[in-house]
Amino acid sequence: MAIVFEKPKALANVPLHYCPGCTHGIIHRLVAEAIDALGIEGTTVGVAPVGCSVMAYNYFNCDMVEAAHGRAPAVATGLKRAMPENIIFTYQGDGDLASIGMAETVHAATRNENITVIFVNNAIYGMTGGQMAPTSLPGQVTQTSPYGRDVKHCGWPVKVCEMLAQLEGPEYLERVAVNNVKNIRNAKRAIQKAFENQINNKGFSLIEVISSCPTNWGMTPQKALQWIDDNMIPYYPLGVYKDRSAEQEKA
Repeated sequence: MAIVFEKPKALANVPLHYCPGCTHGIIHRLVAEAIDALGIEGTTVGVAPVGCSVMAYNYFNCDMVEAAHGRAPAVATGLKRAMPENIIFTYQGDGDLASIGMAETVHAATRNENITVIFVNNAIYGMTGGQMAPTSLPGQVTQTSPYGRDVKHCGWPVKVCEMLAQLEGPEYLERVAVNNVKNIRNAKRAIQKAFENQINNKGFSLIEVISSCPTNWGMTPQKALQWIDDNMIPYYPLGVYKDRSAEQEKA
């Protein structure tokens, strides 16, 4: 019988620790599929964050390094400069990347470091119990904003792609989602392109993936996916925010 669907070789054959309905597993698979498609498993090094995906080193069949909270882009920079022939990627949540790791993110981007950043945005701190994150929506109820995020008191959510797009450095910035088949397919394309950019020495690529957190959102997995459509995507529009190579070709 012909095999029409199987686990990517770059994805370890172990159970994931994520909550039921969490879309980290989908994103892991898309990263692994990109590694398989490009044949780079033997030269790829991933950098795991602090957060829900802190144990990402257990799930990929490539070398992995654990970074201190928020420091993944700095660690990735060191790895890439020491081993320029290797493919280096970080896998980070919104608290890791957009809060404690904001400086590392911005400066790696403005230097156009030749790394690939996978940024998972579920608008909440998942691992530590559902506190408000830098990306939590205005009015969003969390453990630390029980009456909803008050922008007058807490400020506005950080729109990472829009912010980094103002820098001269980055090569490629795109926001995708994984809440339906169409969006998952587009996310796969974007993630693979980000790795291809690194292979071709084009520089810094960041793919922001809108993800769900049914547990801390207090929803069923099905309602969480719909909440992405109804609330997150209107506030965080999907699309390409910067593609320097494409812009140069048009010019």
